[in-house]
Amino acid sequence: MEAYLKTIEDTIQKGPFQDNWDSLSAYRVPEWYRQMKFGIFIHWGVFSVPAFDSEWYSRNMYIQGSRAFEYHIKTYGPQKTFGYKDFIPMFKAERFDPEAWADLFQRAGASYVIPVAEHHDGFQMYRSELSHWNSYEMGPHRDVLGELSTACRKRGLATGASSHRIEHWFFMGPGKTFDSDIHEPLKRGDFYWPAMPEGDHMDIHSTPEPTDEFLTDWLLRTCEIIDRYHPSMIYFDWWIQHESAKPYLKKLAAYYYNRAAEWGTSAVINYKYDAFLFGTAVPDIERGQFAEMKSFAWQSDTSVALNSWCYTEENQYRTAESLVCDLMDIVSKNGRLLLNVGPKADGTIPPEDTAILEEIGRWLDVNGEAVYGTTVWKKFGEGPTEIVSGHFGESSKKPFTSEDFRFTAAKDCVYATAMKCSEDGHYAITSFADPQDIHKADFRGIIRDVSILGSDAPLQWHRDEEALHIHTKYQSNMPVVFRLALD
Repeated sequence: MEAYLKTIEDTIQKGPFQDNWDSLSAYRVPEWYRQMKFGIFIHWGVFSVPAFDSEWYSRNMYIQGSRAFEYHIKTYGPQKTFGYKDFIPMFKAERFDPEAWADLFQRAGASYVIPVAEHHDGFQMYRSELSHWNSYEMGPHRDVLGELSTACRKRGLATGASSHRIEHWFFMGPGKTFDSDIHEPLKRGDFYWPAMPEGDHMDIHSTPEPTDEFLTDWLLRTCEIIDRYHPSMIYFDWWIQHESAKPYLKKLAAYYYNRAAEWGTSAVINYKYDAFLFGTAVPDIERGQFAEMKSFAWQSDTSVALNSWCYTEENQYRTAESLVCDLMDIVSKNGRLLLNVGPKADGTIPPEDTAILEEIGRWLDVNGEAVYGTTVWKKFGEGPTEIVSGHFGESSKKPFTSEDFRFTAAKDCVYATAMKCSEDGHYAITSFADPQDIHKADFRGIIRDVSILGSDAPLQWHRDEEALHIHTKYQSNMPVVFRLALD
């Protein structure tokens, strides 16, 4: 451990980035990341075995009176005799095929893939020298992160890794409150360590402050992922914004960016809330979006299921249509969408997840030119449906209408995506009205042609003082993209 820490310090001292905000503020989001609009997130692990409640099963099964607690006793017996660790031998992943996964993600139209390398439960989905509690030595006996990264890169997909390790500080803590298999003494390296008492999990200050020992362990684990797998992106979940983690975050960022520089490339860190100083990494919005266009690159992450990030037998699935609407809203505002799927414990991706991804892929096959390689336009869109800005805004979403449009631009075209197909075939886009005074025009160029991506359906269009009017009999159950060719 001491030798690895010295290597980290040496890399920071010798590289272009130092572990302070002033130095890290020189970071610039790489152009390759700005071009990426759609990625795949993967929550898969030991929690996929019970396939109940959510990916927080490892915590909830120890909270007395919870659904997961009662289900666990009924299904597996008391937590004292069958604890979370006892699911590991059941996590066999006997049908895990990284090549098939990568093929599916490619068919879905994704540009990048970020598997969860370690979730809150503390089980590493990769080969590790720092802990024996990993998928290479236990359970599947596979280097999941390594195998999947290799398969994705062969197909030209950028790869990353997601670390949720820091929440493990308190995640197993409820198991200490009664007679379970989580009990003292716990020491560094134990699967359940440190299992600290948990306060209000949405109030990071109500939980005991992480120790230097734990945060050093977090730093080493993250650097090990960087050194072993060379991810293009590292995604962090929310609890890293605790002030005690700040010095470690700065070290991690400097080390990661310097290592990328050594490799002749560049890297991206995704963070939530105020974990990193603005401008030193890329902000992420969980299950939400921004209401307005942003001048900076950002990311939204959500899941195909409304109620869980991992596979459960009770998953409530979203529609491909709603997810494509999210994608176009996000891209029009300078963001990118990271969409999560939850494989089953045997390593297969559920048919519901697969069907959603393939439907999105078919839509992108036709309409991808409105997404890939595009930039934001002068405004992100128009229409009556308002987006609630910030994290967890999905619960308050309202359905889009045929009056809602999102705009993207490329070369001499603007793409106007109708978020819902018009039943009567009439679309009115007010942002492209014919101005009486040319100096008041709020678009570039003169419209010379209007067409529907992927369709030869006839249409008629004209402009007046109120809108660009489009009439067509074309119908679809997915968003409709109009290409506005400009002179």
